[in-house]
Amino acid sequence: MIKSPKKNNQPILSIIILNYNSGNYLSNCLKSLYQSTINNYQIEIIVVDNASTDDSLSQTQSLKLFNPNILPLNYLPLPTNIGFSAGNNRGVTVSNPKSKYVLFLNPDTSVEKDTLSGMIDYFEKHPKVDAATCDVILALTGKTQLESHRGFPTPNNTFWHFFGFGLPKLFSKSKFFNGYFMGYLDYSKPQQIDCCVGAFFMLKRPVGDQLKWWNEKYFMYGEDLDFCYQLRQNNFSLYFIPYFKITHFQGVSSGLLKTKSITHASRQTKIRSAIATTNAMKIFYQQNLLKNYSKIWQFIIWRGINLLEFYRIFKARYL
Repeated sequence: MIKSPKKNNQPILSIIILNYNSGNYLSNCLKSLYQSTINNYQIEIIVVDNASTDDSLSQTQSLKLFNPNILPLNYLPLPTNIGFSAGNNRGVTVSNPKSKYVLFLNPDTSVEKDTLSGMIDYFEKHPKVDAATCDVILALTGKTQLESHRGFPTPNNTFWHFFGFGLPKLFSKSKFFNGYFMGYLDYSKPQQIDCCVGAFFMLKRPVGDQLKWWNEKYFMYGEDLDFCYQLRQNNFSLYFIPYFKITHFQGVSSGLLKTKSITHASRQTKIRSAIATTNAMKIFYQQNLLKNYSKIWQFIIWRGINLLEFYRIFKARYL
């Protein structure tokens, strides 16, 4: 059983971890959190389980961990899988409403010792920062996950990303050619970005309250992009902070991308995930971007998404 200190201190940070069939990655994530150097801060951790069918949640019951700055671990098992957005929103509802910051953290991550205290310190010292992510390192490559600092998927950004014929790399400092991942910025120092990946997404609680948190029209994928879009549309700032890191074992639950060696997902789960990615694109474009373009561009965008969906289903089914 996880041991936690009996303190009534007000947490400055609420960490919400949404779990779904993540195997032993959830336990490893919690271990990394309990090994964190949190200094004088008090934090709380809420684990929301989206009706997992594996033993990922039960594994955590036997963990023997202690950190004097972590309040008693809060579990919220859900009877059905309600999706990423709704699951995270349930976590918000049971978190301490007086905590200053909220961090959404994927279970397939490992947090470095100084990341939590470092990110809190950064927010405290830079009041103009409304939301931020850290340097998310992909476990399979050892490199920064490019989705942790990306631009919005405008037709121009999307075209050069998928059909750029090497031009984004050739003109890596060009905002026109390399806007998809905002590669024209210097990421050795903090940068204001359009959007980040939801694996590590920290923001001020009042900002989330104002935006009403996650858009539950998204079941899986696209919700982080939509959240970041709403942030920027409402003139809130979002920063990439390179000084602090986590490791991301991307795709454990979905089985997508280059994660076949670590995923537990079945072929059917991979196909459902492939469809979910393009459904999320359709929702995002329909709600946020289509109105900004002509009928011809709308037709091209829609056909492009359908073609991408066909390719991803084929890849999930046969490759």
